[in-house]
Amino acid sequence: MRIRRFSDPEMLLAELVGRRINYAVAEVGPGWYRDDHRRILGYEEVGPPIPGGLFTRAVELVRGYEFAPPELIRGYFRQGSLLLGRDMVLEGCFCGVRFLMGVRVTAVLDSVDAQVSRWGWAYETLDGHLERGRVDYEVGKDHVTGAVEFRAHSYSRPSHEAHPILRFGWAIFGRRVQLRFYRRVGEQMAALTADRPITVAPTVQARLSRPGLTIIDGGRRTPPMTSSSGA
Repeated sequence: MRIRRFSDPEMLLAELVGRRINYAVAEVGPGWYRDDHRRILGYEEVGPPIPGGLFTRAVELVRGYEFAPPELIRGYFRQGSLLLGRDMVLEGCFCGVRFLMGVRVTAVLDSVDAQVSRWGWAYETLDGHLERGRVDYEVGKDHVTGAVEFRAHSYSRPSHEAHPILRFGWAIFGRRVQLRFYRRVGEQMAALTADRPITVAPTVQARLSRPGLTIIDGGRRTPPMTSSSGA
């Protein structure tokens, strides 16, 4: 773990190449948190998704990680990078402390059958992350009812390799913040896809400075990448 007064998420992004997923699927079992949060965003005409309709708008928000609640977390990644295999830095904020954590997109879902259309992707945590696990984000449309739904489901547990201070903080606050995050992503998706949004939330492109200490995950470091990066 590294603690700095200020730090740019792009510095950590350059270090993620070569890091490994920090858990094995075979380990997932008793003692892991499992979450499944669903939010109906609205309705389209029955049948497959309508071009430019609610399903399409929701997919674009999920594709760019633009549904993340900015007061809790922001995502940084290289513009133009392929989605599958994309490295991301997640910048969390709690009590004035910033946490920079590395993840990698390891699955992309794009399926259509007679009943439903689905699109989404999943990331898994990398060495140095304060958690271990996977999160899936998915948009689905029921062809029979026209309902468009956003779903976030995951399994996770605190990393045993995290610094003792972080493990202590997680034991007190972590689960509460985790559940708040899932509630907020549903709210964000509903607000951003509404025909007349009540709230226009900042997207991951907004770079707002956050004062205070930065805790950077302690994974293996690699030489910086040469290509430009963006949020």
